[in-house]
Amino acid sequence: MKPRLRIATAQTPDGGEMELFQHDRNFSININGQELMNSLHHESELELARLGCAHLAGCKSPGILIGGLGMGFTLRQALDMLSPQAQVMVGELLEPVVEWNREFLGQLNDQPLADDRVDVQAGDIVGLISRSKNKFDAILLDIDNGPAAMTDSGNRRLYGQEGIEACKQALRKQGVLAVWSAEPNKKFEKRLMTCGFYVTRFRVPAYLGSKTQSRFIFVASEDKKILPKGGGELRVQSRSKKGAKGGRTKFRKRR
Repeated sequence: MKPRLRIATAQTPDGGEMELFQHDRNFSININGQELMNSLHHESELELARLGCAHLAGCKSPGILIGGLGMGFTLRQALDMLSPQAQVMVGELLEPVVEWNREFLGQLNDQPLADDRVDVQAGDIVGLISRSKNKFDAILLDIDNGPAAMTDSGNRRLYGQEGIEACKQALRKQGVLAVWSAEPNKKFEKRLMTCGFYVTRFRVPAYLGSKTQSRFIFVASEDKKILPKGGGELRVQSRSKKGAKGGRTKFRKRR
């Protein structure tokens, strides 16, 4: 059996240690000794692109943003779905992750960073989104563990009201925001709805064949008709009489 090798290390913005391991043809990235991603478990990353870009079938020149490069699985799936005229911006906070994709991980996905449609931007994703008014037909976010940040405490801004409002402003008419999460998060769903989105949630396997390990993808749009079918119950906002006069907002399931 081939040994598990540590082939690269880097420091996260919070001062933690990030490590890249290789075992035979598989790779994993750890943060402070805890596994953040594994190339064997990538089905949910593919689903993020499938669900977030489903409405773009037949679109001649869509513009999308992928927040979080990871190991390139979401990027590869999006490129395979989109037209030759598409423009795909990738925002990645950690420059070593970009370097590792070019040097080591590109073999997993047929070198997606070499595609002429791809523009990689390093740095804060919230700042990038805030500078992109009415620019994207889809925003796909896979940052840390989703709404519960793990790598960089600053990423929590992305999943708060400030980040969601920035995403809304960056989306074009009938645009879609899709968010990967390691766990369900009702507070995040409600936050999306408070910002004016219709939301549906999908439970997907972490890897093909898994019946016990699940991940979650929230898909949101101001146009409920373009949300992909088959997810969790669509939820909408409703106001009680008290809420209509400035009181609290109630959330109910759509029946």
